[in-house]
Amino acid sequence: MNTIKRIESLDQLENILQDTIAVLLYFSTDSCNVGEALEPKVYDLLKTDFPKIDFYKIDLNFSPEIAAKHSAFVEPTILVFFEGKETIRKSRNIGIQELQNAISRPYKLIFE
Repeated sequence: MNTIKRIESLDQLENILQDTIAVLLYFSTDSCNVGEALEPKVYDLLKTDFPKIDFYKIDLNFSPEIAAKHSAFVEPTILVFFEGKETIRKSRNIGIQELQNAISRPYKLIFE
């Protein structure tokens, strides 16, 4: 996993979900303080504990059609997909430990 990648179209997102085994979508805006503070923590969690999950950021202001399709209207919202299926959904008050616990089981089933 390298830099934070952004998704800006539904087509781009559909291709990523089709071609990538594990994806975390991070929905927020640049004006959300909670989202801004949480983003590096989530990114670091993936880098450290779940390196096979790709991290993508989606700005709700610039991609409302993606937010609508995935019902992500609260910021921040985190969706984790395994093999193209939404497996985990967390919104608003998200604890890193809680997110780590939620990801751990499906991650191990798929990658170990």
